[in-house]
Amino acid sequence: MHIENQSFDVVVMGEILVEVATDVAFAHGVPAQLGISGDALNVAAAAAAAGARVGLLSVLTDDDLGKAIAARIVELGVTPDLLKFRQGQQGVYLVHCDPDGQREFSYARNGSVGSSLAPDDVDPAVFSAAGAVVAGGIACAISDSSRAAVLKAAALAKRFVFDPNFRPRLTSAEDAAAVLLQLAPRTHLVTPSFPGETSALLGCSTPAEAAAKLRSLGAANVAVTCGAEGIQLEGEGSDSTWIDSIPAPAVVDQTGAGDAFVGTLTARIVLGDNFPVAARYGAAAASLVVGGKGGTGLIPTFEQTHAHAAGSTEGALPSHA
Repeated sequence: MHIENQSFDVVVMGEILVEVATDVAFAHGVPAQLGISGDALNVAAAAAAAGARVGLLSVLTDDDLGKAIAARIVELGVTPDLLKFRQGQQGVYLVHCDPDGQREFSYARNGSVGSSLAPDDVDPAVFSAAGAVVAGGIACAISDSSRAAVLKAAALAKRFVFDPNFRPRLTSAEDAAAVLLQLAPRTHLVTPSFPGETSALLGCSTPAEAAAKLRSLGAANVAVTCGAEGIQLEGEGSDSTWIDSIPAPAVVDQTGAGDAFVGTLTARIVLGDNFPVAARYGAAAASLVVGGKGGTGLIPTFEQTHAHAAGSTEGALPSHA
């Protein structure tokens, strides 16, 4: 279906998963909380909360479960117009979080309906008009057709944002590195994590080295996320910049923190903030998200994100009405 007269600030693509979360190790009879998550939805929800008009390209089951997931997407402020509905099985993951928010995952996603995403699902008019298009390494790893869809989107986008999101259970470091090298020249922004992804995929031992390498490969801007330490930025026409992390008011579950950073950062760039300011907002959103359970359990408003960022830095941030 071609979407007429549709223009998005941000389009996100990828797989949506049903989330089953517990506070104790998995066992029969353990109480659990159901949620809707997955990196693409987490990114899209954060971008919408940051003020962007967001479309989400994902494939859902054409049944009551798919309808329920679509309703949750709308609740999160994301436009459902790009969703596809097909016969199949929705992907599921189970997550156990300890008191520090550290997570242990188990997935049931092989052959999921989300992995049927394909190049024909990528509408050239929609993707070329979007302010930015966001995809991740997970979408590239779940199937050949999904990876081909990401490559098509990258070629169409005016600003392509890529989060490597390397998952050893889904793909090898060699294959993930090959995808990153292929996409780097097409990216407006790439957001690897240090030390995991920068070491495994780039062979780099410092955030600055990783940022410089990706810039040399053609990436216009790089944000290397360094967990609780901060973010290393390297951008076109600007010097290297270090952004300190922002302490979290509460840590319940770290699921979705990196996705919140990517979604908020992308939205604020499209909406006109400069790279360091947008990254500061991304860091603030990530530090708030961990106070909720599940990938979309707590999505802060931009007012909350702005206040949290302003309260944690001596530098001036743009005023927000």
